Amino acid sequence: MKTPFNTKGVAIEVLLRPGSWEEYIGQEKIKKNLEIMLGAAKKRKEPCDHLLLYGQTGLGKTTLAHLIARELGANLKATSGPALEKIGDLAAALSSLEPNEVLFIDEIHRLNRMIEEVLYPALETRKLNLMVGKGPGARMFTLDLPPFTLIAATTRVHLLSAPLRSRFGAVLHFDYYTLPDIETIIKRSAKILGIPITPDAVKRFAMVSRATPRVANQLLKRARDYVEFHNERTIDDEVVSKTLALLEIDELGLTSADRRLLHVAITKFHGGPVGIDALAAALNEDRGTIEDVYEPYLMSINFISRTPAGRVVTQKAKEHLRQ
Repeated sequence: MKTPFNTKGVAIEVLLRPGSWEEYIGQEKIKKNLEIMLGAAKKRKEPCDHLLLYGQTGLGKTTLAHLIARELGANLKATSGPALEKIGDLAAALSSLEPNEVLFIDEIHRLNRMIEEVLYPALETRKLNLMVGKGPGARMFTLDLPPFTLIAATTRVHLLSAPLRSRFGAVLHFDYYTLPDIETIIKRSAKILGIPITPDAVKRFAMVSRATPRVANQLLKRARDYVEFHNERTIDDEVVSKTLALLEIDELGLTSADRRLLHVAITKFHGGPVGIDALAAALNEDRGTIEDVYEPYLMSINFISRTPAGRVVTQKAKEHLRQ
């Protein structure tokens, strides 16, 4: 089976990433807002306002950051909140920027407060204020920064301090994708990977992709592995069924971990309400993993609801588990 691209040395994720606005499917509200913002910035020959992108993982925040930089004709330098452990790390990232470049910080909610304090004047006045030395002999050193645009991404916007959020010119929320959009993404990815896929297989994969492009592409890659391993030619309905069975994913896209969470909440806590810490302890999972990985999708399909007293498993979820 031949692919239309030589993928040697190139990550598949990079090949599947949209390279233009036309290829970027979904998130129409965000694209319309950006069309105006970026177009106006280019007319003024100024950097675009700083942008904060938030939404669940796999919805295209990083991809959009690359497209924004390309639209502005600027280089993009990427880092992440966990990588900026010390003030010096942030200072190095900012001071290395060339005029009009884009700095992308993923997981910005994981910046510590001391680093945030350094970032404020950098965003507002393009000044990098650093304290050199300690004690009575300490001196403030100020470095002028070139015009630049910060694009930050987060899955947990509520963890950002109000002063930091207020310094972004626009805060853009990523929604889950529609079924037709996911189907279009799967067809595009299958074409890039050089693997034929039937319309029924496209629809089934879209149904179990949790309305998330990254999940859709991951499932497609596993189906491609299955087809190539078994010397078959096409991803059809049977291949989808066997792939999902191997991955323990059901017809709604729930994984074994999702079902375990629901089962524990029902059997140990009578379906709730149960506090997030108690649920995390029962599952032996990190609280953040439950909040960031499991809960968002389960809430989006009305399998879990949040109440003042805790999480509650809905009747819809109980009926699904009994099937």
